[in-house]
Amino acid sequence: MAAKLKKGDTVVVLAGKDKGQTGTISSVDPQAGKAVVDGVNMAIRHTRQSQTDQGGRIPKAMPIALSNLAYVDANGKATRVGFKMEGDKKVRFAKTTGDVIDA
Repeated sequence: MAAKLKKGDTVVVLAGKDKGQTGTISSVDPQAGKAVVDGVNMAIRHTRQSQTDQGGRIPKAMPIALSNLAYVDANGKATRVGFKMEGDKKVRFAKTTGDVIDA
């Protein structure tokens, strides 16, 4: 199945402790159905000091389920993503505005 959300998309969180926050997807794991969004679902990771790293308590973005994310359209509102054919190419589009996401 084609990916409705991809790396680099701006999304809003629909459910959970970070509901309402927006961020950019930094990575997607389609197998697990999760994505890592910058600044959302943060956890503290304790890392040991090394020659290259200071170590200590470092905040890290943890994966969040794709079902709890929605694409942010041109108006800044959450929208669902659909697919349509433009010529001979399959593209994603925002269902609220009808704007094509992939150009």
